[in-house]
Amino acid sequence: MVIGIDVGISTTKIVGLDADGNIISPIRIKATDPVTSLYGAFGKFLYDNAIDLSDVEQVMLTGVGSAYVETPVYGLPTAKAQEFLADGLGARHETNLDRMVVVSMGTGTSIVKCDGENIRHIGGIGVGGGTLQGLSRIMLKTDDIALVSELAKGGDLSKINVLIGDISAKPLPGLPMDAVASLFGNAKSDASREDIALGLIWMVLQSICSASILSSMDSGIKDFVMIGNLSMLPLCGEVFPACEKLYGVKFHIPKYSEFSTAIGAALSYKS
Repeated sequence: MVIGIDVGISTTKIVGLDADGNIISPIRIKATDPVTSLYGAFGKFLYDNAIDLSDVEQVMLTGVGSAYVETPVYGLPTAKAQEFLADGLGARHETNLDRMVVVSMGTGTSIVKCDGENIRHIGGIGVGGGTLQGLSRIMLKTDDIALVSELAKGGDLSKINVLIGDISAKPLPGLPMDAVASLFGNAKSDASREDIALGLIWMVLQSICSASILSSMDSGIKDFVMIGNLSMLPLCGEVFPACEKLYGVKFHIPKYSEFSTAIGAALSYKS
């Protein structure tokens, strides 16, 4: 099999890909540094799946943390995959789409355009999981995203955002009354933690959606594949449909969205 590993600064994601292209046991490991998390993830993957080193044909590394790894992993043939190519290959493998924009929502957000075999990075924004953690740390005194997500369930978005209906007596062209006119524009100094949590998650996800849609203008692409850690947030199920309705596009979250880049790294070995 081929092992694909997406090495972050503190989190590593690893998958196996067998000869038939089947995905084997994706896992993630957190550690204090990329090398520790890489070897921890690899060792756990081998142990949990009763895999011998001799079963591994190739190890493919990608992600910002892969720059810290300059020697073969456990003595196995090891190479590096270009991260944006891995994003595209992984998303295509999971969705079978040939034309799409792949949106990798990590610490920040990168945007990759896929048009057949042409996979290229077209930009990104500095809004992502890091933004959500940082603002939550300041405003909610926690950077535990699971806790922030739980708090958001009790929030009221009308107490945070300004909607078109708040500023106009009639819908504007292309903008229904429930469309957001201003993120956090209605926030009060005594807003509850729940309202703030909901507003923060909504702000980050909608900003990513809007930037992604703008990046595809004049391309004719209407499919957006959302990958990375933020794709696991339950509120994606509310924000994405709202943006789909507003812009006439489709957002896809693959089954292994959190591991798409690692899958793409493995696929890049023979692509």
